[in-house]
Amino acid sequence: MTRGLSPEAEAEVARRLEERFQSPYAARDADAIRRDPSRDPQTMLRPAYQRDIEKVLHTPAYNRLAGKTQVFSFADNDDVTRRGLHVQLVSRVARDIGRPLGLNLDLIEAIGLGHDIGHTPFGHAGERFLSAILHRRTGRWFFHNVHSVRVLDALYHRNLTLQSLDGILCHNGECEQRVFAPTGVGGFGDLDAAVRRCDEEGPGVVEHLVPMTLEACVVRISDIIAYVGKDRADAVLAHHVRPDDFDRGLAGDYNARALGTFIEDVVEHSLDGTSASAGAHGHIAMGEEAFAELTRAKRENYEKIYATTELSGEASRVLEELFGEVYEASFGWLTAGDEDSPIFRHHIFQLERQSGYYGQGYDWESDFDQTCVDYLASMSDDYFLTLAERVDPVLVAQLPAHPYFRDEGQGS
Repeated sequence: MTRGLSPEAEAEVARRLEERFQSPYAARDADAIRRDPSRDPQTMLRPAYQRDIEKVLHTPAYNRLAGKTQVFSFADNDDVTRRGLHVQLVSRVARDIGRPLGLNLDLIEAIGLGHDIGHTPFGHAGERFLSAILHRRTGRWFFHNVHSVRVLDALYHRNLTLQSLDGILCHNGECEQRVFAPTGVGGFGDLDAAVRRCDEEGPGVVEHLVPMTLEACVVRISDIIAYVGKDRADAVLAHHVRPDDFDRGLAGDYNARALGTFIEDVVEHSLDGTSASAGAHGHIAMGEEAFAELTRAKRENYEKIYATTELSGEASRVLEELFGEVYEASFGWLTAGDEDSPIFRHHIFQLERQSGYYGQGYDWESDFDQTCVDYLASMSDDYFLTLAERVDPVLVAQLPAHPYFRDEGQGS
């Protein structure tokens, strides 16, 4: 791939920045839709999507992302990315793309920061384990993007805009596309119907979600751009691979090169899609060469990182069993009405207190399975392991550990 914008694109970006260009397809704060329009009026100092950013940041579930796995779970290395950093990186990449395209940067940031707020501990492995339990018991499915909407909309009653919630639901960074064309803004009925279909019908629905806004399309491609190179750097830090294990000789340098190149490519190929002649709702695109490289790099990551981490081997079997045991213990505490148990003290009572601030409640009694899902998904890695140790200390002891000081006596 070629670094840098073409002369024509560079001139167009310079013009747009000089004139403070706003795409005719950009989301306008004046068009923001809230479930409860009587709450959270926008002001000159706090426009609608800026308020959404603040709502995400002040949600307790956001703080817990700092303790949740991105890719590597058992490496005691403070430089390895956690999910809290990942959402910030996605937000940063997406803003870098959205600015020269004249899109709403506040909406981009709200979606970027909130897109993983419903993620489980232990990354996508934890997501699979929890979904398998829920599906076996109820026939429903669990997806972190769908649960992120539930966290912000139903559990913490943040009254986020439809546009932000839609972008969070549709971010789906596992599915790459070369061209993203939004559907146009609908209503909360469309969002609620999509959530129900995801819960009831599973992967076939989730994999085909289409965002309503160009801003959400930008976040969707930015999710992949943000993690495909960073996960490689983390794999080296975690001693999972050697720097020269990747093709094309880029190794640890891939992240910095990929970020700049992919961002420039998306901007170059999306200028027409954000101009006045782009059609119904505009589009965001990558060039064919860059898209082929992104697809190749992601596939290589699966082969050399994701498919071979500790959560793909014996540790996966142990952790999956622990997920089942913690779920069963939590369900038992609910059935017994044990208000001294962790699920009451650390989950139900906290959510009831938070919801009470908005005159709402937490309906934990009508569906114990959903309450257990809400609880397990809310946990950080460390909280889950501490609770699991109370439930089955023998099984927890079988999980791998990589302490800071591996070579005792050598100080390293």
